[in-house]
Amino acid sequence: MFTASDRDQILRTLIERAEADPDVTGAVLLGSTASGDADRWSDLDVAFTVDGAARAGVAGVAERWTDWLAAGPGVVHHWDLPTGTAQLIRVFLLPNGLELDLNFYPEGELVRRGPAWRPVFGDFADDKAWTPTPNPGAETRETGLTWHHLLHARTCVERGRDWQAEHWIGQARTHIIALACLRLGYPTAYAKGAHLLPAEVSEPLRGTLVRSLDTDELRRALMVAVEAFERELLLHDPALAERLRPLLTEG
Repeated sequence: MFTASDRDQILRTLIERAEADPDVTGAVLLGSTASGDADRWSDLDVAFTVDGAARAGVAGVAERWTDWLAAGPGVVHHWDLPTGTAQLIRVFLLPNGLELDLNFYPEGELVRRGPAWRPVFGDFADDKAWTPTPNPGAETRETGLTWHHLLHARTCVERGRDWQAEHWIGQARTHIIALACLRLGYPTAYAKGAHLLPAEVSEPLRGTLVRSLDTDELRRALMVAVEAFERELLLHDPALAERLRPLLTEG
């Protein structure tokens, strides 16, 4: 398993190569390495801008870097995270267990989208322009996804689809956590704010963990999830909580 010094050495090697690559015009550290919150288990998240005149383009540069990594530190596996844009995010697993996320952007399209941002080289005019912005509709989406998942969980229990029921209960819990994090101003993605929630919010959610695939156990966990959702929703939209209650609790 990699150590913090291994990770630091790989980062130095990445930056040295980026500075020497004529097709790379800038590099930015993202994630915990940029924010100063990296610990023993943190991965690496680095973004590069690619010269618009590069004949290979973003995809070609990413392929070249993939070949270089495979020939150097080695690569156990890699895959691309879909973005729907010209940006390319390639995720690597190195032999020492380090996850390496390399983001390749066309020049001019890499902008600051969060607090975890530390430019290494290149021209990023909006470096200090980012401020937190509201996420319109986030509460409505999280609420809708929660009741959707809870209803589907109940249907799956009644159909005898135990694994699918367990899936929907777990997904509902994820969105209940997100609602609580939204209310308290904590990060919502990937449950990153879950450990910050007060015990009165997080402790009851332990009961939503499914301990077996028996029908009675699935029903028990589902009811706990419904109750947890109602408690949280009462703090966001009491009227909606009242309207949803009979639909979520009917047998």
